[in-house]
Parts: sequence; structure tokens; C-alpha cells
Amino acid sequence: MIALTGGAGFIGSAMLWRLNQEGIGDVIVVDRLGSEQKWKNLVGKRFAYLASPEEFLLALERNTFGTLEAIIHFGARTDTTERNADFLVENNYRYSVRLAEYALDHGIPFLYASSASVYGDGQRGYSVGQTLDLRPLNAYAMSKYLFDRWVEERGVLDRVAGLRFFNVFGPNEYHKGTMASMVYKSFLQIQRTGKVHLFESTSPDFGDGEQKRDFIYVLDAVELVWHVLRSQQTERTLSGIVNVGTGVARTWNDLARAVFAALGRDPAIVYIPMPDELRPQYQNYTCAEMESVDRMLATIGIERKVTPLEDAVEDYVRRFLLSSWQYL
Repeated sequence: MIALTGGAGFIGSAMLWRLNQEGIGDVIVVDRLGSEQKWKNLVGKRFAYLASPEEFLLALERNTFGTLEAIIHFGARTDTTERNADFLVENNYRYSVRLAEYALDHGIPFLYASSASVYGDGQRGYSVGQTLDLRPLNAYAMSKYLFDRWVEERGVLDRVAGLRFFNVFGPNEYHKGTMASMVYKSFLQIQRTGKVHLFESTSPDFGDGEQKRDFIYVLDAVELVWHVLRSQQTERTLSGIVNVGTGVARTWNDLARAVFAALGRDPAIVYIPMPDELRPQYQNYTCAEMESVDRMLATIGIERKVTPLEDAVEDYVRRFLLSSWQYL
């Protein structure tokens, strides 16, 4: 039995799909479905039980589910504009500590979602090192930073796997609203107006729309997580905190043009002022260092899957966004 928190969310439901692809359906999905369309992410998926986060903690205390094979902890409050730091700390830090302590006490693999946002403005680079040296720019990033530090200071990097996701996009993100990827937002904008709005640059080092991100297709992301899980269940070659990105930085202009191309349209990009509240926390550049991950994968004979941006966007748009059933 595998526990998957956030299993009805974007990356979580894609991970559930990936587990199902391997014939694994004995999964406890831990999540809240809310009043949006997140429930659709579970349609067609195989899992054993759906529990709320509170019910799951109580079940662990009472040993309701028996011995777990692993805990994959992707559940979190992911709104980068959330200002209630106490709320974020409770949901993203303290809850994570409780699950990690259970996994460590019972000697089972523990994988958790960190975030590239902990790198802050990137002045200290995007290589995994001492989290204490990083400077997150918002409360969400701080909540992820706190748990990464807890793992490091507890000295359990060889017993857990932290996954620092970069800019993930793809099917099953439709419930995320303002936190959905720019691929999805661009698709909707083009359908409504024929244009895509991108932020003007606020830095002399970047032109309008030339700010860069490491965009990774969700199918590639969960493929990497699958290899990490298998490693954690066997030789633990893939452990500690690792980046989940492509290792290639692309511009927002590249991304928008890829969406237009997937729709067979000429690009029409409009640059708009960046909101004042975003300026202090905006990352002009992110790019995951992936060489260390590739070396670890090589030890178990695996080559990391990387779908080029244009191909990934085309697949997402044509196979999902233009489909009557958009979900994995």
C-alpha cells in the first residue's frame, strides 16, 4: 500500500496515473476535492481509498492501513501569492514533519514535493546544496524552505527524497486557477482573444517576455519521480534533495510561440505591466542543475526523459486541451 498525498491534485494525480501504468492500484489518495473540478483528476484512476489529510494522520496513529510501502507527499498549499504565513507553515511544514517522522520511524521510503521557489532570485544558483544559504522570496517558498532545512538538519538526506519541482505544466492542472501554468493560460487567452499577454520586463538584463524558466512536462516529471521511488524502495541510489526540471531555460516568448504553433496560428503577443505585488518576488531566470541527477540515474542504467518544449506543448494542446476529455 502506497500513500499519495495531494493525489487528486495536478502532479499528484499524474503520479497516480504513472503508478497505475505500472499496475499499482493499492494506493491511498489523501486530498480534499473542494468545489472545483479537481474530482475529475481521479476519474479512471485505480486507488484503494480516498482520505482527508486529517483522517490520514489519525489513521497512521491508529495503524488503520497497516504497513505502508511508501509515502509520496505532494499535498500542499501551492499559492505563491498566499500571505498567511502561519497557514502555509501549518500545511506545508508541520504536516510534512508529521508524515516524515512516521516514515522515518517505520523505515519506509518518504518522497516529498519541494519547490524551485526556495532558490529565490537565483543569485546563489540552482544546484542543490545547503538550503540555509538560500533566500526564498515569498511565504510559500519559505514554507518549503523550512521543511528542506528540517530534512537537512535532521540528518536524514540518505533516507528521504525531496523533489524540487521547477515550472511543471500539463494535463490535470485545470483546477488550479491563477496557479495554472502559462501554457494553459495562453491556450485560454488565444481561444478567447487570439492573443497572449506576457509581463513586461522589470530588469535591464531581460527584454519583454525574455525572462527564462525551466519548463518541464508533467509526464517527464512523474517519470523521474517513478525512478526515485523505485530507487528508494531498493538501493536508495536516488536520495536527498534533487531538482526536477529539464536543465534548459527557455523564454516566456518561446512558450507562447509554442502554444500558437500547436494551434496553427501566428504569434500575437501583448506585453503588459507586471503587478506591483509581484515585482519583489519575481524570478527572471530559473534553470535546474540536472547533472547530479543524471549521474545518479546512470548508476541504475536509466536515462532521464526530456521532452523538448515545443513537442511537450504540442502534445498537451492537441492531445488534451483540444480534447473533449482533457484529463490523464
